Amino acid sequence: MSQNKLHLTITQDGVLYKVEMRDHHCNYTCVYESSVESAMSYAAVWFANSDKREEASRTHGRAVQEMQKLDKKAGILTGNYDGLD
Repeated sequence: MSQNKLHLTITQDGVLYKVEMRDHHCNYTCVYESSVESAMSYAAVWFANSDKREEASRTHGRAVQEMQKLDKKAGILTGNYDGLD
């Protein structure tokens, strides 16, 4: 996905505004806010934190891979990565 592409949709859903967002890392979220101003404010903060969120996700993924390597080395895993070993 393009590094410059952001997606924001605000729709009225009863008395609240539904805010759907997708950032340039393809992360998606949907929240409900009481006003358009609140929705825009939330979206601005969410988009501003997209790179931090992506780095945290990558760090988490690397940590899970390392845990799987340690578990396999210790003989805990039998080849299934679903946690039901």
